[in-house]
Amino acid sequence: MLLLIACLFALFLVSGMPVAFALALASIPVFVLTGTMPPTVAIQKMVTATQSFPLLAVPFFIFAGNLMNFTGITERLIRFARLLTGWLAGGLGQVSIVLSLMMGGISGSAVADASMEARLLGPSMISKGGYSKAATAAVLAFGSIITATIPPSIGLILFGFINEVSIGRLFLAGVVPGILLTVTLMITAWIVARRNGYAPDLAAPPSLSELWSSFRESLWALAFPVILIVGFRFGFFTATEAGAFLVFYALFVGFFIYRELTIQSLYAAIKGSVTDLGMVMLLIMMAAVLGYAVTIERGPQQIAELVTSLTGNPTMILVLVLLLLLVSGMFLEGAANILLVTPIVLPVLVKVGYDPIHMGILIVTLINIGGLTPPVGVIMFTVCGILDVKTGQFAKASIPYFIALLAFLLLLIAFPALSLFIPGQLM
Repeated sequence: MLLLIACLFALFLVSGMPVAFALALASIPVFVLTGTMPPTVAIQKMVTATQSFPLLAVPFFIFAGNLMNFTGITERLIRFARLLTGWLAGGLGQVSIVLSLMMGGISGSAVADASMEARLLGPSMISKGGYSKAATAAVLAFGSIITATIPPSIGLILFGFINEVSIGRLFLAGVVPGILLTVTLMITAWIVARRNGYAPDLAAPPSLSELWSSFRESLWALAFPVILIVGFRFGFFTATEAGAFLVFYALFVGFFIYRELTIQSLYAAIKGSVTDLGMVMLLIMMAAVLGYAVTIERGPQQIAELVTSLTGNPTMILVLVLLLLLVSGMFLEGAANILLVTPIVLPVLVKVGYDPIHMGILIVTLINIGGLTPPVGVIMFTVCGILDVKTGQFAKASIPYFIALLAFLLLLIAFPALSLFIPGQLM
């Protein structure tokens, strides 16, 4: 039965069916052919999947991320990032990486970050920075992976929800890896820029007064990640309450501090959020049905038995699981991958001694790398579509950044304390 489910799911994906519907239709054999499970259970599972308090964090963070684009926060962060790093080799490429770190502490969406930066920074990188279109797409796409690692990542929320892992601890665990990934990509961008002669955006480093002035303008945006960490440390709010707080925070800043948010832009933010949320919730509901079908057929147990029969070495088991996730990330959108595959493989990793928090950071980062590869590659196609870049050109320009990401992942695997130190100290 599991083989039939897998074949149907693959067939539906190849035919071009949306992932959410492929998830639901692939589970039909369990409810129709076995005769042991009434079809009404599928409806119950869809409804039950939405009845989760931690899951409320998703609409809040999506709405807050959309609001940020209309409050003036994004423009101020760009100016601050430009002063911080625009004088380095690579100029605007460095700015885009640092901006992803800053926006990651607010929006939590890699695709949204990549799309926003491609529109705001992409043209200037090509016309002023000397970047080719392919090189621009590569640095913007890979920089957006930071957003998926740093809190409040939507991917981490979904991982915590579906695997019953503390979302607050996941958020704290993502801080050091997110900063480390930023530094790794900045070094890579610097090396690439030196080899290709990409000009700095600024002729000289800014003065302290310029930095201080820009920092003060950006303070309302930069303060939220700090508030988030302090709030989790002292128990002021849960992940869901943090999302609600961020919505009110964005509204307050937009209406009363920067005074750039209008009723029209508020409506646009609501409209965009409803569209984004509809896609995510549909995936969650349909993944719940297929996940239940796979569980009934003992899918997780069979996967665990298969992996452990191949090797008993925990390191080799981790390598096999990560390879599986990397391959599945090439064919499944990130949220679908987290909701469908991680509940199957995480118990295997926990059983052989790996910490679920550490694995959460590693897995979510790896899954988002799938967004940079064909045939699905949501991040890749988003950036390439905006900048009019062919995927072959993108792949060639991406090689240095893929190597950097591989080095980062190996470092994260070798030193679990990179992700576990802060949650261990604060929670």
